[in-house]
Amino acid sequence: MNTARKYLLVPLATLAILTQPLAAAAETVMNKTITYFSVGGRTAAELDAALSSQGPQMRETGARHPGATRIKFGGTVSYVRRGRLCAVGSARVTLNTRLILPRWTNRNKAGRDLALVWDTLSSDIKRHEERHAEIARNHARDMEKALLSLPAEADCERMQARVARISEDAIAAHDKDQAAFDRREAVNFDQRMVRLLQYRLERLKKDGAELR
Repeated sequence: MNTARKYLLVPLATLAILTQPLAAAAETVMNKTITYFSVGGRTAAELDAALSSQGPQMRETGARHPGATRIKFGGTVSYVRRGRLCAVGSARVTLNTRLILPRWTNRNKAGRDLALVWDTLSSDIKRHEERHAEIARNHARDMEKALLSLPAEADCERMQARVARISEDAIAAHDKDQAAFDRREAVNFDQRMVRLLQYRLERLKKDGAELR
């Protein structure tokens, strides 16, 4: 099932920083949801075609993938006067991630071999997208820490410019890490799938022997 090679390349995220009244404390707000799209098919070839034609579509390329993670950063920063200087008073980064995963409508009617392949593939797709969300969460926390640690500037215009640069650099680092993760996953896909299939098959044989 070569379709799984087309794992999501996370779209570029944007960070909106707003000037707000001073908040009581910093807090990284994260929200994760999971949605599913249905795929049909009774053979490996039909499943492969269904994933290619019905999977989530990337706006940048128009290509479809067997799974996706939509990522959206946001947040607020407040500024305070410290003598003649302007400093970050509080910072809150928000992160929304939405995992889009496949669900096979014919799973309960599938033969053992095809069901084994599907369970292995769909589990790996979920693990892959969960990792995209985890990478985003780590960068959201790092971004918030970076904003809070900024030294004071001579005026708030300079402070706002510094916040904007830090935010842009943080998003660029996030995108770089996401792309690097996808490249590693693509290189190791074949070996990983063979290893996972062998593991699941051995577990099935072991469970069957224990039942007898």
